[in-house]
Amino acid sequence: MPDDQLMLAYAQGDAAAFDVLYARHEGGLFRFVKRLLGARLAAQADEVFQDTWVRIISARESFSPQGAAWRTWAFTIAHNLAMDRLRVSGREVALESHADDDSPVPTLEHGVRGAAGDAASHPSAEELAFWRAAGRRLLACLDELPAEQRAAFLLHHEDGLTVEALATSLEIGFETVRSRLRYGLQKLRGCMERYLSVLEKRA
Repeated sequence: MPDDQLMLAYAQGDAAAFDVLYARHEGGLFRFVKRLLGARLAAQADEVFQDTWVRIISARESFSPQGAAWRTWAFTIAHNLAMDRLRVSGREVALESHADDDSPVPTLEHGVRGAAGDAASHPSAEELAFWRAAGRRLLACLDELPAEQRAAFLLHHEDGLTVEALATSLEIGFETVRSRLRYGLQKLRGCMERYLSVLEKRA
């Protein structure tokens, strides 16, 4: 059953429908919250994660499938709660002025997860060590991004929200979303330069 229908069933009293939703999205929501909060607030990830589900439960009767899809709706709730926690912590960083050009939003070429999928079926010990190190570096690089840029990257590249959906869900301008993605990806490329250069040589 699709997520939207599960939520509607839960709102009508079907507790088992909620159990399915929770099992389906527990891991993704927790990873998103933990990565958005970053290493310094990682200890608060459990609390924000639980608050997200409490908010989902409290808002069950107001959910409408004519609005955002359930996944977008739920991740937006998680985003807002995590950002509130970051603001309280004093970690929020002002963003640069957004770009006003019409160039397409760039992507992180040879992303660690995607490139790993292109590796040989039986990678060597050296290759495994490389991917583990690259993965750790990517998480560290994400933690260095301003919170808004990190959120845009995670929602767009990991959770599949379109730029249009991001703008609607976060209630910000389309160009602001594009700017956050652009600046965030530029910083990630610079931070991951060592690993990207190795991948380019292998290509």
